[in-house]
Amino acid sequence: MLVNLNDVLKQAQKEHYGVGLFNTTDTDMLEAVIAAAEELRSPVIIGTAEVLLPHGELKLIAPSILAAAKRASVPVVMHYDHGLTFDRCMEALSLGFSSVMFDGSTGNYEANVAATREMVKICHSLGVSVEGEIGHVGQAASGDDQLTDMYTTPEEAVAYVKDTGVDALAVAIGTAHGVYKKKPQLNLERLCAIRAALDTPLVLHGGSGLSDDDFRNTVRDGIAKVNIFTDLCLAGNKAMADGLAAGEEYLVIRNRKVEEIKKTVMNKMRLFGCAGKA
Repeated sequence: MLVNLNDVLKQAQKEHYGVGLFNTTDTDMLEAVIAAAEELRSPVIIGTAEVLLPHGELKLIAPSILAAAKRASVPVVMHYDHGLTFDRCMEALSLGFSSVMFDGSTGNYEANVAATREMVKICHSLGVSVEGEIGHVGQAASGDDQLTDMYTTPEEAVAYVKDTGVDALAVAIGTAHGVYKKKPQLNLERLCAIRAALDTPLVLHGGSGLSDDDFRNTVRDGIAKVNIFTDLCLAGNKAMADGLAAGEEYLVIRNRKVEEIKKTVMNKMRLFGCAGKA
């Protein structure tokens, strides 16, 4: 069933578990994520991000996600992740997304607030939830996970939510997008301080590559939504390499890929504690 972030994250926050956002660029990944959610009876957030559109155009993947979400027997949020431009966010809304992350975190605070507030006004009028970001979750390849001056402060988080009205907030506590060059050092003390200051569900970006304990600890300390993409790609890469090495033909390799991505998703759902919560 198609829902928005408020339908799954408020309960997750109340019961201290996390819900995974699994970005998907094609129907192989989509099939794997939906199958995992239904097998484990887990709520799930599925979508794509603006930076991924060159690898899976919105008009192609969105109708498939929407149909799968409506058909699913578990709650599915259709989420447009890291929306960077107004036009692309409006396109996502026109295609049926039930949730939008508007990412103005690279600009100054006033510009971020103004643009996010306008996005909230539009989305809320359509029954669509909005995630924002304060602080900045950068790129692991650039070493951004080591830049402590990009971390979110409790004061920033409270002010930003008050100024924008977002339904969920992505915070920077030491993670970054992509494959880490070195083990990330998460500031759990900062996360706890933000959680204590704010009731809004918190989001962890840059989840791929964290340890199992990292996931358990961040969910324990207040994260309600965890973003995963790179780990799905790595699982798919391994499955295809193994299939080619075994001399398998295309369709057999394709099914192998779906199964490996599904296993990865199920592992994350168990770690986040959302299995059985649908």
